[in-house]
Amino acid sequence: MRSGSEEPVPLHEEFIYCCGAATHVLKCGPWKDLSKDESKNLPRLLFMIIPGNPGLAGYYRTFIQALYCGLKQQYPVWVVSHAGHCKPPSGMEMIEDTDIKELEDVFGLNGQVEHKLNFLRKNVSKNIKLVLIAHSIGCYITLEMMKRASELQVLRSVLLFPTIERMAQSPQGKLMTPLLCKLRYALYMPVYLLSFLPEGVKASLVRFALRGMKTCDESSITTSINLFSVDCIANILYMASQEMMKVVERDSTTIKQNLKKLIFYYGTGDSWCPQHYYDEIKMDFPDGDIRLCEKGLRHAFVLDASKEMAAMITDWLQDDLTKL
Repeated sequence: MRSGSEEPVPLHEEFIYCCGAATHVLKCGPWKDLSKDESKNLPRLLFMIIPGNPGLAGYYRTFIQALYCGLKQQYPVWVVSHAGHCKPPSGMEMIEDTDIKELEDVFGLNGQVEHKLNFLRKNVSKNIKLVLIAHSIGCYITLEMMKRASELQVLRSVLLFPTIERMAQSPQGKLMTPLLCKLRYALYMPVYLLSFLPEGVKASLVRFALRGMKTCDESSITTSINLFSVDCIANILYMASQEMMKVVERDSTTIKQNLKKLIFYYGTGDSWCPQHYYDEIKMDFPDGDIRLCEKGLRHAFVLDASKEMAAMITDWLQDDLTKL
């Protein structure tokens, strides 16, 4: 960790409605409002994290703190949950977004893309450049954002373990597609029953499920307790079912148009985007910045390798940041 790592990292937490859906936002750094153009203290750059699925912001808490410190605390780092992938604390006031229309299917894959675009339009000044750091299905969402909103000032998009093609044909997809598309409703009743367990028991169950890891981020354990909420699980599984059906062909046109802005990072043992997906995209885009993980990081890197990933990304972006 670089300078400032010994000091407390400023972390602001919000639960809001965006497009009519409950949304959890974690903001690292002293900047809380980036929407006012007249503010003299607006940063030139925002790092925004687009999660995978489950799209719970809490999984990325350690990651954004490490990234913020690695960037020498010069830029805000935000993570925005997927629509409906959070359980707001009881009694917590939530901010209504009366300026944004509710989407017809905000919990679906298309709705999640529009959800992120609407969040940016309302909460971030158009003059602020963006570094989009996306994980898993967040990479598909990010490419769609760049395709639909060319006005966004995207300096760079970092696509980590990108599930941007043939999800149902991947090893994990073949296993999960029948469950997600045909049997997901059968999971609601056990989740409903488990939701009545005391918080301590839920945490113990999560620790048991993750027992195979040598080290596990504590914030991942507390965040996983959200998965005992039927509403959260329903939205998570519904989005996942759409991923299996809709993430089929790689959007090579959008990649080609934005190739100089993109960094791809593939895993060597990733059952959601196997290594031959990397080989093929590397062949199709030989001039692209397309990397293969040499550290053995898992697809769900936030569980145990957030700091390591943040350090790598900071190094990758040094040249971009010095040119600002």
